[in-house]
Amino acid sequence: MSYGNDFVLTLFTNDADLAQAGNDAGINRIGLDLEKIGKEHRQDSSKAWVSNHEIHEIQAIRDKLTCAALFARTNPIHDGSRDEINCLIDQGVNVLMLPMFHTVKEAATFIDLVNGRALVSLLVETAASAIRLHEIIKLPGIDEIHIGLNDMHLDMKLSNHFEVLTSGFVDMLSDIVLTAGIPFGFAGIGRVDDGRLPIPGDLIYAQYPRLGATRALVARSFYSPDFRELDLANEVSAVREALDRWYLAGTKEQTAALALLREKVIDWTA
Repeated sequence: MSYGNDFVLTLFTNDADLAQAGNDAGINRIGLDLEKIGKEHRQDSSKAWVSNHEIHEIQAIRDKLTCAALFARTNPIHDGSRDEINCLIDQGVNVLMLPMFHTVKEAATFIDLVNGRALVSLLVETAASAIRLHEIIKLPGIDEIHIGLNDMHLDMKLSNHFEVLTSGFVDMLSDIVLTAGIPFGFAGIGRVDDGRLPIPGDLIYAQYPRLGATRALVARSFYSPDFRELDLANEVSAVREALDRWYLAGTKEQTAALALLREKVIDWTA
């Protein structure tokens, strides 16, 4: 195996055909994004996409998975969290992600509600959770941490999510998580050579081995506008090859890629 082959990719979809294609292409986790509470209001100014996934669609996705683990992002902690989590676990979800939490108590509540029945992924995407990360990582029962750049940049009043990545802030968070021995990932990735992206995807890929990250979400741009027009298996293979290439390139080249990424972000932001 290799860094690229071991890298964990997660795809959100309620399209059973895309789930089937993703499973066959070697995407590691596939499932629903059920986060709705507060999201539309929070992301209105950015015109960000808000998921229309519904919990009853989980069965159709599950039925398509022969290799990939069944995944779901829940709502933030709320009065119905216990029922929501129990329902998802009862339907076979293997990995549950908690979004938009701010306190150690919220993270602890989520872990307690899951109670070892699924893997726990904490999505650190608020300034408050980032500041408290030193305490959060002490909680038993965390299987992984994902650093969300989109909501983080909104919370920090920055121009875009790339500013978070190139500021050194993610470096600080990754050091905290890795010191605790917890696997982590950040952001979402597009296809390797997708010329539609505002920032060259290859420069983003370089940041994963540089930071020691071992997982990422699959961005919607990866499979849009129509995944049926793509050789999805080939695209996923290209991702893993690119990650391997940057891993083997070493610290000097990875750091040079960061410097170039900063320049591109400054130009794009301006």
